[in-house]
Amino acid sequence: MKAPHAILCFMAVVAMFTQCKPEEDKNSGTKNSAQKTIERRKPANAAYTYTLDSGKTWLAQHGKTLSVKEENIIEAVNRTDKANLPRIGKMIVPTDLSGDIEFYMPFPLVVSSLKDVKKVLLFSYASQTFAAYENGQLVFCGPTNMGRKKDPTPEGLYYTNWKAEQTTSTFNDEWDLKWNFNIENKEGIGFHQYALPGYPASHSCLRLREDDAKYLYKWADQWELKGTDNILAKGTPVIVFGNYDFDGEKPWLQLATNPKALDMTEGNVNAIVEKYLPEILLQQKKRDDYFISKSS
Repeated sequence: MKAPHAILCFMAVVAMFTQCKPEEDKNSGTKNSAQKTIERRKPANAAYTYTLDSGKTWLAQHGKTLSVKEENIIEAVNRTDKANLPRIGKMIVPTDLSGDIEFYMPFPLVVSSLKDVKKVLLFSYASQTFAAYENGQLVFCGPTNMGRKKDPTPEGLYYTNWKAEQTTSTFNDEWDLKWNFNIENKEGIGFHQYALPGYPASHSCLRLREDDAKYLYKWADQWELKGTDNILAKGTPVIVFGNYDFDGEKPWLQLATNPKALDMTEGNVNAIVEKYLPEILLQQKKRDDYFISKSS
């Protein structure tokens, strides 16, 4: 499955990559001075594919030789965490694990329509993944397990409200939620660390691996309140979109026959965010104005 170490290292250095996946280079949109220059390492084999294996059998053969980065990718493509990885029945495995995680998640690295949006967080129900963008550049992504069939996570535009390093679920006071960031105060919906069994299993919240939850906890902005209910400035916009086929096979298992089956193009994401963009920019300006007035 893997090339000799020396060859991989050489190919990885040659393949150092800035800003866009190869197929997106010609259509990445206009440049923006606020955008970061982000270097990423492509998989050494640009034509990498996926194999469909028995999770238990594959881990018994390869689990002990995986690096932290490789294990991170294996977990992400199977929408699970370290504790639940051994319990996965069918497992999808990339034939080349040398790239950065962004190349194994379905989101594009650049979204031109978001170039004026300082921060936005996207959650895809269909692919059970999330992506954080700054001025149209993908800065972080990973797997999620969202609402189960009985308690789906509603589509729409949200904003990050209050956060707590550890809190108790409103559904069950025996559930401890770590790195919790609320996005819908009345319904108690938020993203936080919790077990990822590899399919939508929550009571409408957006479950994350702990490292991912901790990153977003620090990255996103809280709302600004006066009193208990007067919102002076909203937090980071969060868009939940798409539908999950609860009666079908896990969508990412399609990667074994079509490695691009779940990929979202820049055009796809532009179309998703288009209807929310005016409101996002309006609330961003209000937040900017609030902090300007607060500092004057």
